[in-house]
Amino acid sequence: QVRLVESGGDSVQAGGSLRLSCTASGYTQRTYCMAWFRQAPGKEREGVAAIYTDSTYYADSVKGRFTISQDNAKNTLFLQMNSLKPEDTAMYYCAADNVRCSLVAANFDYWGQGTQVTVSS
Repeated sequence: QVRLVESGGDSVQAGGSLRLSCTASGYTQRTYCMAWFRQAPGKEREGVAAIYTDSTYYADSVKGRFTISQDNAKNTLFLQMNSLKPEDTAMYYCAADNVRCSLVAANFDYWGQGTQVTVSS
């Protein structure tokens, strides 16, 4: 059974940094597309970044500030978030898909429970 567990969420001030982690189990991570999504209150879930082998994909809103990476040996996905803005405030979710790689939430079959990121101005 696929299981994803996020950690690393916190409250920070604008301009600060955070590193999110997602530990995966139940499958071979390197054969899946792994991604980070976020959802703010009252808004739809949006794709932030995705990674499959050496290819990465980013939402325009986070390009140059966020970096997605993974440690296949430890089955762990990371999201390094720099220059955080108040509009980055959201619940961040880790997701996995074994068919295609995208930033479309509907394409992903497996989800973690989320970790909260709050950025104050």
